Amino acid sequence: MLRSFRIIALLEGISYLLLFGIGMPLKYLAQIPEPNIYIGYAHGLLFVLFVAVGLLFTMESKWGMKNFFISFVASLLPFGTFWLDKKYLKPLAEKA
Repeated sequence: MLRSFRIIALLEGISYLLLFGIGMPLKYLAQIPEPNIYIGYAHGLLFVLFVAVGLLFTMESKWGMKNFFISFVASLLPFGTFWLDKKYLKPLAEKA
């Protein structure tokens, strides 16, 4: 479950950066909305998966709601999921 959570966290972070780094500028500066639609759908799906798998991981491993809350807040910030992986998830994976 930890491996899945780490992968989804990294993909969610990448999709966030793509959405705001490529999708939004194309939509508002170049009037090309199509990439934003697809990147937005992918980001939305990955965000929902991140929260769902994060909750499952929290319950399965008794990770604690405080850590889940930190992971949720990290998912709302640019580069937050990368920080989460480095600070919390990678050390857990190295222990296992």
